Amino acid sequence: MDTCTAVKYRILQLCEEKKMSLHALATESAVPPSTLKNILYGKSRNPGVVTLKMLCDGFGISLADFFATEVFRTLEQEIK
Repeated sequence: MDTCTAVKYRILQLCEEKKMSLHALATESAVPPSTLKNILYGKSRNPGVVTLKMLCDGFGISLADFFATEVFRTLEQEIK
């Protein structure tokens, strides 16, 4: 799994865990819905750390919590 896919997967996983719709996440995090959709649909392949921090704030978690999963611990190398 590449990093972009892992970020998308984690956002969707947290939405499910927190029982939040994408609209609710966008509202809670102050991230425009279009930005969130661009991340999830692959148009934005490199979301910035500030955007990810805002999404984490919307979820009520830290950046460390966002990345503290097996998916991120076992990512394949991006540079080949």
